[in-house]
Amino acid sequence: MAFAIQNLDHVVVCVSDLDRALKFYTEVLGCREERRAESIGLVQLRAGSALIDLLRSNPGPEETEGPPPGRNMDHFCVRIEPFDAPALRSHLESHGLDVGEVVQRYGAEGNGPSLYIQDPDGNTVELKGPPAVGLE
Repeated sequence: MAFAIQNLDHVVVCVSDLDRALKFYTEVLGCREERRAESIGLVQLRAGSALIDLLRSNPGPEETEGPPPGRNMDHFCVRIEPFDAPALRSHLESHGLDVGEVVQRYGAEGNGPSLYIQDPDGNTVELKGPPAVGLE
């Protein structure tokens, strides 16, 4: 095996009313707002050692993208070790997967390398390495 899952890093939930969702996740569940990406309508909430990301399902005119219509989850992310990009790509492609580009993305531990794949049902899975690892 080219890697081992360490933990769930984050899940991105699509919401129709960002203010209502923020109220629920902060006041009811006790999450705290950590970061915003206004250009895509995303708010990242700290949930223990992981993040719950809220993504507006109805992007406004100032936002550059949004989730596909009819979905309530954009993707989930698992933190893996090690993140050896060439070995990881080789392993995933040997299983017939289309492997996305390795880029730096923000997660529960900060910025780090990650890539996207899809499971057999079309659900997007992000594989994320530690923040200290550079891109290859």
